[in-house]
Amino acid sequence: MEKDYSNLHRVLVLKYFWQVIKHFKVSFFAVIILTIITSALDVFIPLQYLKLWNVLSINNFTVIEVAKSIIIFILLLNFLRWVLRRISGFSLSYFEARTMAGLREQAFDYLIGHSHSFFANNFSGSLTQRINKYARAFERITDRIMTDGLPLFVRSLGTVIAIYSLFPKYSYILGIFCIVFLLTAFIYIHYKLKYDIIASETDSRTTGALSDSISNHSSIQLFTGHEYEKEHMGKIIEDQRKKTSFNWYLWEGLGAIESFYSLVIEFIIFWVVLGDWKLGLITLPVIVLLQNYLIRLIENLWSFGAIVRTYYESFADAEEMAVILSTPYEIMDKPAQVAEALFPLVSGNKASATIGKVIFDKITYIYADNYYKVLDNFSLTIPAGQKIAIVGSSGAGKTTFVRLLMRLFNINSGRILIDGIDISDISQKSLREKISFVPQDPVLFHRTLLENIRYGRRDATDEEVLTAAHLAHCDEFIDALPNGYQTYVGERGIKLSGGERQRVAIARAILKNAPILILDEATSSLDSHSESLIQDAFHTLIKGKTTIVIAHRLSTIREMDRIIVLEKGKIIEDGTHKELANKKDGLYKKLWDLQAGGFKNTI
Repeated sequence: MEKDYSNLHRVLVLKYFWQVIKHFKVSFFAVIILTIITSALDVFIPLQYLKLWNVLSINNFTVIEVAKSIIIFILLLNFLRWVLRRISGFSLSYFEARTMAGLREQAFDYLIGHSHSFFANNFSGSLTQRINKYARAFERITDRIMTDGLPLFVRSLGTVIAIYSLFPKYSYILGIFCIVFLLTAFIYIHYKLKYDIIASETDSRTTGALSDSISNHSSIQLFTGHEYEKEHMGKIIEDQRKKTSFNWYLWEGLGAIESFYSLVIEFIIFWVVLGDWKLGLITLPVIVLLQNYLIRLIENLWSFGAIVRTYYESFADAEEMAVILSTPYEIMDKPAQVAEALFPLVSGNKASATIGKVIFDKITYIYADNYYKVLDNFSLTIPAGQKIAIVGSSGAGKTTFVRLLMRLFNINSGRILIDGIDISDISQKSLREKISFVPQDPVLFHRTLLENIRYGRRDATDEEVLTAAHLAHCDEFIDALPNGYQTYVGERGIKLSGGERQRVAIARAILKNAPILILDEATSSLDSHSESLIQDAFHTLIKGKTTIVIAHRLSTIREMDRIIVLEKGKIIEDGTHKELANKKDGLYKKLWDLQAGGFKNTI
């Protein structure tokens, strides 16, 4: 389906720009007013030179005082223009810097609120680029309008009016020339807009592909995919080259048309000037003034193409972010929620009014636009403080169960209750404050270890962070690092081993101390020694908490209060380890018998 290149997206861009610009209205309008005044002075000052040349042409020393007064007046006008231009320049810098910062905050604040599915379907590199392109687009548009576009309009209009006051005939010629020139450029560039957008989208696609390959560099090395990636990226880069080259060729075509127009108007003006000069209808000073105005006018009109080009290219860049800003969140909080009153937030080790009873009431979740049902009329009650394990083959619905509880996805039907409160009736923030989650493969910020652990509860003291790290046995490897807790862990925590990252994630959960704890095989990346050390921390961590363990290694769940076995989105077995392990022909028994060989009795 062909993409819509209507004015709708440009209106959206302006709408989102204005949401930030309005906070800096004084500097915005100050720049506009100062630019209009200085541009008007650019037209008015040459008229004073014409007066000077007319006075000097009298060839009488008695007029020297008049000439001096004109020169002083010109000096004052130039000084005024210089002062106003400097004030305008500083005001523009002030306005742009703050507005660009505001646009980045606006884009990030909204973008980061999108759902898990949104980020799963978009490259992080492309999203990052869209935020930067969005702010840079504003800078380019503002620069072009304030330094070229608005002055062009004022100078062109002022030039035509000034010449009309002297010789109306020339103003008509220049007026027609301006209209034809600008109209041609506008139509041409408007036609070319779709190719600007295509080029911008291709650039984002290339950035996303580069980010994807670079972030997976280890896979490329391990699977000897260097040549394959070279060929893969080569095709993407070649596609960008073709589309970018075609776009640039179109700009060269516009430049050729504008050059031809400039040659024609210069010839016409001076052909008419020669006729009027021959008849004595025009003086030499006026010819010099006409030439001055004509050169400036052509230079200004030449910049019109670049102005419109920048305008459309920048809007094409900003459009990608505007579309995201106008895309409703997949998961929305209900308006006027009283979540904090119904569902008090946990603060450190303070007791919470929520005790953690979880109910899945006839839940149906359909994945990927009616592709298939992951959970089908699924019901489960977990009493507060109970420890359960979720077991099942790949695709049984274990991960979906956790994501629905954390409201990363919206359910299709049914409801999920925590302590009798429907989680769709409370804010996502309030809900997730109640849940500690330790993933199988934790991803860390490229920040210090202290900051990463403190992310579990950002108002925690250093002492509380160190205590949590000690309970998770993080201090065993952190103390050996040259910079200790001030060590930066690299992008996504790449400088740490899998087990070290997991211990940091466990320390976060200990620090958060939420009433509901979800462990997605949280010891899978630990060696046997580390795993044994972490058990004591787990026993402390899960005490009094509703605990849900997504189990891959069945050795970790023998002491759970209940084991829930899922198959195709339904509960097929529910009981203790002893009950299920002795159940003839049960799925859990089959899985246990397959894995039982090397297990030891852990939690």
